[in-house]
Amino acid sequence: METSIRKNKDTSSIDGGSLYISKDIRENVARIESIFSGCGDVVKKKLHLPMAGGEGDIYILYIDGLCNNEFVSETIIKPLTWEWHDNVSPDLMNLIWEYGAQTADITKEDNFDNAVWAAMKGDTAVFVSGSSEALVVSTKKLPLRGIDESSVESGMRGARDSFNEGFRTSTALIRRRIRDTGLKVEQGVIGRRSRTDYALMYIEDLAEKELLDDIRERISAYEIDAIYDSAMAEHLMEKKWYNPFPVFQSTTRPDKAAAAIADGRVAIVCDNSPEVLLVPATMNTLFQTADDYYNRWPVAVFARIIRYAAAFIAIFLPGIYIALTCFEREMLPDKLLYAIANARSNLSFPIVVEVLIMELLFELLREAGIRLPEKLGNTIGVVGGLIVGQAAVEAGIVSTIVVIVVALTAIASFAIPNEAFASIFRLFKFVAIIFGALFGIFGCYILMMFLIVYLSGIESFGVPYLSPLISDRCDTQAYKDFVLRAPIISMFFRPEFADGRQRVRLRRRSKGGSK
Repeated sequence: METSIRKNKDTSSIDGGSLYISKDIRENVARIESIFSGCGDVVKKKLHLPMAGGEGDIYILYIDGLCNNEFVSETIIKPLTWEWHDNVSPDLMNLIWEYGAQTADITKEDNFDNAVWAAMKGDTAVFVSGSSEALVVSTKKLPLRGIDESSVESGMRGARDSFNEGFRTSTALIRRRIRDTGLKVEQGVIGRRSRTDYALMYIEDLAEKELLDDIRERISAYEIDAIYDSAMAEHLMEKKWYNPFPVFQSTTRPDKAAAAIADGRVAIVCDNSPEVLLVPATMNTLFQTADDYYNRWPVAVFARIIRYAAAFIAIFLPGIYIALTCFEREMLPDKLLYAIANARSNLSFPIVVEVLIMELLFELLREAGIRLPEKLGNTIGVVGGLIVGQAAVEAGIVSTIVVIVVALTAIASFAIPNEAFASIFRLFKFVAIIFGALFGIFGCYILMMFLIVYLSGIESFGVPYLSPLISDRCDTQAYKDFVLRAPIISMFFRPEFADGRQRVRLRRRSKGGSK
């Protein structure tokens, strides 16, 4: 993995030649023709210009489809062939630099690889005879979808825009919300072949230096061919690959990312990915949504309690049902026990098999609905949920009560806002079924204790996963934004993610206007 932070120690170029640009333009042309041999989308224009002060050759390189062709023509080709044709300047490089820089974003580059890579990113590289430098003109016009409403993190209130696959679009959406000179955008490149742009976005006086150093170390620890999504970078930066719980928070909402940065966290933006990573992440942050801060605090508190209850249901409800019906029948009311017995009177399978069949059927329908086109996916949901479910009950394969249990479990898993976090609950659901079938209620209790102990030992970039329940800081203010969310007017301090010297975020002004 290459980054802009780490210096390139190679002494040869991408084509095995020198890293430097030759003054002989024919040598540069030969190298470019060799590199891009067989690339039909690469545009290479060679112009011979009889100037009044002498003659010169220029060589223009860009990728068709990645740059604004009209801008290249109007800013570079047309001025050279028409507007500056009679200029008396003998130095063609300085002529382009002097006049071209007035109408376009132009930089000089003396590294051959950097000039070629700039062209591969959508810029235009201009090589001039007699010069050991190339001009890089910003002409990017990448094929991107528009800024739409997030389909993953929808909400009732708040902004409707979301990140798209454009790297600069994502950074701009965050910059739009945080107009602070302390907001830093530390850029780098990941992937030896893909050369994917990434950026660390943070507020300089809020983010802890140790956190930033840890991120830089992890992101440069591996060298990989290509990165296509922020999720791949997330997996590379994890210290414990076997940990099933996500230690990164992903979001598609710019307001959520901006709020995290303002709390002292770091946002990792990757090109070609509509999701931004937020670190550090705790279990508490994974349960939060943007609506929690836009709605009234009693509504937010109620919604958070629902989500935590949904997490428990998503894991343990099928296991508890099996435990109660197989081992602890005396804990059930008589009428409910009779109803269960009556529903199972004509069934052929044990309760465990019955629950597993329905849970696996639902997971199959979930995957089918995701992979199929939207219209077909809706059809599959109706067919699977109504027709197949009803047919399974009438055929005596499953009981109606099991269908209710599985449906409640599915609904509870959908109530968890973070998809990566909710997916882990789907896996542990099957573990709870096995423990409930083997050991009854005691088995579910054992699994619950195991999860609590395991979660207690997880850290996300030095922050305990169960923070603020488990923390190395005695911070009572952190409980104001936990399960119970206090009114904004009473949340005077930032979370423990922020630098200890910048914890205060809210002050009451005096009547005179001073703080």
